[in-house]
Amino acid sequence: MSTPAAPLTEAPELEGWDHVVSGKVRELYVPAGTDPQAAQEVLVVATDRISAYDHSLQPGIPDKGRLLTGISVFWFEQLADLVPHHVLSSTDVPRAVAGRALRCRGLDMVPLECIARGYLTGSGLADYRAGGSVGGHLLPAGLVEASRLDPALFTPSTKAGPGEHDENITVAQAQDLLGTELTDDLEAMTLAIYERARTIAGERGIVLADTKLEFGRSRTDGTLMLGDEVLTPDSSRFWSADTYEEGRVQPSLDKQFVRDWLTSPASGWSKGSNTPPPELPAEVVAQTRARYVEAYERLTGTTF
Repeated sequence: MSTPAAPLTEAPELEGWDHVVSGKVRELYVPAGTDPQAAQEVLVVATDRISAYDHSLQPGIPDKGRLLTGISVFWFEQLADLVPHHVLSSTDVPRAVAGRALRCRGLDMVPLECIARGYLTGSGLADYRAGGSVGGHLLPAGLVEASRLDPALFTPSTKAGPGEHDENITVAQAQDLLGTELTDDLEAMTLAIYERARTIAGERGIVLADTKLEFGRSRTDGTLMLGDEVLTPDSSRFWSADTYEEGRVQPSLDKQFVRDWLTSPASGWSKGSNTPPPELPAEVVAQTRARYVEAYERLTGTTF
């Protein structure tokens, strides 16, 4: 394992590129002088920031942006024959952000989080316990934490703006928002991606519990394609297959570890409070990085 680099948490200045948007983790650039709303090419830079419960946490996780980018590149390659995607190059990028940046097609993003659930956990489990269904899918009685769902479920959510919360909605509500044809296409693509990824991850000893995907339309020809990041520890739940056990909370290879620390007595913080979360202790930062590195190495088969 490589020595951790100092975390990158701010948007760097990049010659030839205008910085236009800061997300929770990523910084978006367009070629200098280009209208951001019409740009046919963008540069997406993954920082080392980490967020949870709609808060950006301090400090960053060293190398997280590189790990996320490497995992995304791996998955975009694995999925290329299944769905079109936005990546143009992972190597032809400014040297200052090499390894953590992707040159991508400009997309007009669909305002929907496309979630595939293959196991019952998180907000899906909470919805099930409250009403017996998830995303409008009525499920049989008796399911518990980490029950496998066959087939996997498409459970969309709204795409919240800054400071707002994503809201789980039903497929019917998504159809009302976007139309039946587009929603059906998003569902088909999301589930096809999930099933392909579930198989590949399983071959590497990883249970892909669920994942969140985003899609957009190309500004050149309107093609619907996979955008943003894909199947990373930020957007997915990864569990080790050798420790998986239905009926209990699974040890994670993703940022659930940070969420769990924040809601534990050790943090002294309540997510229902109006106070910002505390700074992450050094051991939590180190253990979080180690989980991301393990996910990267197990999925890609390469040493970070």
